[in-house]
Amino acid sequence: MTTWQQLRDLRPGEYEDAADGWGKVSNRANAARDRVDSEMLARIRDTQQGAAADSAVADLERLSRNYQYVHTECGLVRTALNGLAGELVVPQRALQQALDEAAALHFTVHPDGSVEYPAADVTPLADPVPGGSTSDGAPAPLLPGAEGPASGVNPNKAKAEDIAERIGTAVRQANEIDARYAGVLARLDTTGGLDVTDEMLADAANDTGDVRTAAAKYSDASAIPKDRSPAENAAWWEGLTPEQRDEYATLHPASVGALDGLPATVRDDANRMVLAESRAKYQLELNGIPPEPWPKMVSGGPRVGMVYSDAWIDWNRRHGERRGELTEALKGMRAIDDRFKATGREGLPEAYLLRFSPEGNGRAVLANGNPDTADHTAVFVPGTTSHLGSVGGDVKRMTDLWRATAEFPGTGSVSTVTWLGYDAPQDIVKDSPFSHYANDGAPAFNRFMEGLDHTNPDGHHTAIGHSYGTTLIGSAARQGELGADDIVFAGSPGVQVGSASELDAPPGHVWNEEADGDPVPDIGRYGHGGSQWRLGGGVFVIPSDDLFGAHQMRTDTEGHSGYWDTGSTSLRNQAAVVTGRYDEVDVEG
Repeated sequence: MTTWQQLRDLRPGEYEDAADGWGKVSNRANAARDRVDSEMLARIRDTQQGAAADSAVADLERLSRNYQYVHTECGLVRTALNGLAGELVVPQRALQQALDEAAALHFTVHPDGSVEYPAADVTPLADPVPGGSTSDGAPAPLLPGAEGPASGVNPNKAKAEDIAERIGTAVRQANEIDARYAGVLARLDTTGGLDVTDEMLADAANDTGDVRTAAAKYSDASAIPKDRSPAENAAWWEGLTPEQRDEYATLHPASVGALDGLPATVRDDANRMVLAESRAKYQLELNGIPPEPWPKMVSGGPRVGMVYSDAWIDWNRRHGERRGELTEALKGMRAIDDRFKATGREGLPEAYLLRFSPEGNGRAVLANGNPDTADHTAVFVPGTTSHLGSVGGDVKRMTDLWRATAEFPGTGSVSTVTWLGYDAPQDIVKDSPFSHYANDGAPAFNRFMEGLDHTNPDGHHTAIGHSYGTTLIGSAARQGELGADDIVFAGSPGVQVGSASELDAPPGHVWNEEADGDPVPDIGRYGHGGSQWRLGGGVFVIPSDDLFGAHQMRTDTEGHSGYWDTGSTSLRNQAAVVTGRYDEVDVEG
């Protein structure tokens, strides 16, 4: 229980100093994690092999996980202490104002919070009205005018009651703040040992929620931009102090990590935290699902044959769908983590997680190399059936593209980005013929490309789409400013416009690939092709048509999914466009 004397003598600066100490530990842990990942682990993976190397990698990965956990937990302690100090200042200031007024009126504030007031002369001929004492919760003052000269009531009484009430209110507010933060800080504990378990990471996610709730008045979530331009997002971020940035990233990592226009390093740090905690929570939830009953099928009799058992039917009703969702999401999370672990192998650059969410079909935006500093950045949009569980294949395509750009030395640094930032159609027959998936996702893609222009205005940016992903890129160009220097389509069913000139790219910088045996372009043209009205209308034109006006790049792959086959002309042509080596693109005709 806080007394008014304790509140008066409180030094919020001491809490802020302690918060600074925890903040330094958090920041140093994050810097150490980055050094372990980008320097130590990357070099070992690139230069060492064998049992000793594997053992060293395992130890360093555990160390990296520890540093990330320390970064998160210490950041939460820092934010909680800063929130405590920031909130206690308000009742302390109100208390001090009340005490100053009491002193000016020659009132006495007693240790229990009661206020003693002196006698007062009401009329010149009458004896002074005696003084008295009042406390918080005393009866309300008399109605206005009831304390005039003829009333015989000491005019100091109402003033003393007001001061006592303000003292009591300040103390109550301070006690509420103290109890709220004390509970949160008490829960910010951990267990000993070197292993950071899934339980610990899930607990860290709960800790983040607890601190976020406790510090809601201190760290206002509504201040985080929503549906704003990358420039506005960046202006908000740049207007924060370094400490405020750390606290927003700690309490609201998913929101900060999703903001286009912020530095890639900031988004990566925030999203890695979300990834680690989400993976732990999903794994624990999956572990808690009862095993699938066996046997799954039982005999239904000679006339029926094998049927599902009642036990399995009940289990599937309760757990089947959710188990599938968790399994797919975890598959995607492991794929992202595998890409982190591949940094350094054969020179592969550091990965940057620019967006992540496991909800629904999932979101994942992952870059090979820093797009903020790269001379050339390619952004790849996958197509139908893409979701978090399948992101590993899309990430591999962009990893292979990054390696292929090495065939063009002297062109500068390259970043290749997998952009799973929309709800792609999940069924080829039921979903892919419809345009709303592309139309709904296009604004987010435009914001991402605009964000690249903001963080790297001098970079050369290429948008690459595969299958339905090309439709999204076309919709993005149709709806707004795509801002790409080059556009590459592969296996396109159509892009909603009938000519390259209708896309938001410089003339002569739209490129297309259609492989032998790829059925998608001809099938998709009737749903997503654009019309050339100068021909009389009704003609559904796709990028593979000469009439469209794109450069037709030569391919040597088969079917709809081979455009990124290692060593292929199809892949090499994309790499030539991405690096700006247009004279080395192998075009048809």
